[in-house]
Amino acid sequence: MRILVLSRKLWLGRLLGIILIICGIGLVRGPLAGPTEILAGFVTGVKKLHPIYCVNTDEPKVAISFDATWGAAYTKQLLDTLDKYNVKTTFFLVNIWLDKFPEEAREIVKRGHEIGLHSTTHPDFKKLSEEQMISELQNNYNKILEVTGFKSILFRPPFGSYNNTVISVANNMGFHVIQWDVDSLDWKDLSAEQIYQRVTGKVKNGSIVLFHNNAKHTPEALGPILENLQSRGFKIVPISELIYKEDYYVDVNGVQQRGSNHN
Repeated sequence: MRILVLSRKLWLGRLLGIILIICGIGLVRGPLAGPTEILAGFVTGVKKLHPIYCVNTDEPKVAISFDATWGAAYTKQLLDTLDKYNVKTTFFLVNIWLDKFPEEAREIVKRGHEIGLHSTTHPDFKKLSEEQMISELQNNYNKILEVTGFKSILFRPPFGSYNNTVISVANNMGFHVIQWDVDSLDWKDLSAEQIYQRVTGKVKNGSIVLFHNNAKHTPEALGPILENLQSRGFKIVPISELIYKEDYYVDVNGVQQRGSNHN
């Protein structure tokens, strides 16, 4: 009986050690990979899939993006500023926006920017069935193609909400799932100066920056941000020109890496 008790204690001690190691790894790796999700994957044996938050690259390249869901009051001003600095970028559009602002959508493509999927009705994808996810993506793709002629290869989940099923469905349909590692928080009506400080202070090689096309102070902040990034040697490209299209994997922190993941 004593041997059994000791064995249980030994087993529990080893298990606790493993948990502490896993949690430690999660804390070291950063906020995108918390110890809870790492432990959950360890316990269930299911590998957690991640969208692309940023890209591991030595090149001074970054991408900026705009989510368009509700309004379009500042869209032309944003496009004019992007033209001024000779910058091409990525706009993620939903059908409810495309239905209201088809001319603005066509103008985005006419000016040389790319369009990514942002869903048909802007739902939380984690709450959808696979069939509903497919419908949301296919209808969004078809609407973008119908209105602008653009063939999208990128998808940004509404609210940044995803799980393994969301990523698997999108990938199986041929779409790269995109998040961001630099959030301007412009939707919170931060001042232009606050937006500027947030973005310029966080950008690094391979970063993807999130803006919203109808945020009040983004037009004022955009020019100085572009000027700052270009003065620091960053080349600003559409997301599809930043990410790897093949021979890559996305690590536990959402960083897209070259090669194969052997872990």
